[in-house]
Amino acid sequence: MTPMPIPASHATSDAPRSRSISLAGRGKTPVTAELVELGHGKPVVFLHGLVGLNDHWEESARLVAPYAKCHLLEMPLLDLLGDDCSIDGVTELTANFLQRHVGEPAVVVGNSFGGHVALKIAIQRPELVRGLVLAGASGLIEKSIVSDVQIRPSREWVARKIGELFYDQTKMLQSDVDRAHEVLSHRRQARAMVKLSRSARRNHLGDEIGKIAAPTLIVWGRQDIVTPPEACEQFSRDIRGSRVVWLENCGHAPMIESPDRFGAALTEFVRELDSRPAAT
Repeated sequence: MTPMPIPASHATSDAPRSRSISLAGRGKTPVTAELVELGHGKPVVFLHGLVGLNDHWEESARLVAPYAKCHLLEMPLLDLLGDDCSIDGVTELTANFLQRHVGEPAVVVGNSFGGHVALKIAIQRPELVRGLVLAGASGLIEKSIVSDVQIRPSREWVARKIGELFYDQTKMLQSDVDRAHEVLSHRRQARAMVKLSRSARRNHLGDEIGKIAAPTLIVWGRQDIVTPPEACEQFSRDIRGSRVVWLENCGHAPMIESPDRFGAALTEFVRELDSRPAAT
């Protein structure tokens, strides 16, 4: 796919705007999430995976920002408690965000666990989703990063697990390894990671993804070993009218490993949606 050129008049966007927001979910205590916004126009919402950050999306989001208002939602997944700490709980929190803080149908972009959440919203709350973009989404086939999780693991174990997300491990950020090592050294957060991962693995969407009606772009690393190519192929087969962009020499986190190619594919998708005639 040849990326659409960005006109000079659209080459820059406003500086990112950051704030904390409160979300209501299934639990009794409101959840505080971090929101980064950049650009102007129709909304595009980015949802990260279990060890993801808003920072991981920012380079790709900057390519989209000349054409859309990008909302980077960083949920404190490993600090969630009770009923919020599950794939269904995070889906409800995210739907609450879309309804109350975005206020109109959005292009929802999700990686890994975030892709699973995006899929569930497209199935259960289609009125909130203008378009769907999946990258390494769970929900069908997944090799869990926490399948043999340890309490207080060694840094070497964490580096090996994070490294599995990448084809080119030189793209792995040492700051992410340090952060994951710190998080998994705390029993409560390690247990939250296991609980969220297990709830996602139990929530197989094979019988439901055919219900998705939103225009869908699937951007997949050809060398993804966490959610392998056959997962992408099943999503493509079962989501009517979906389009696949394969990224060669790329693993499970294309927005980190190949942000320019990921951002170009997303930008073209958003511009195509904008060019469609309004539904009557």
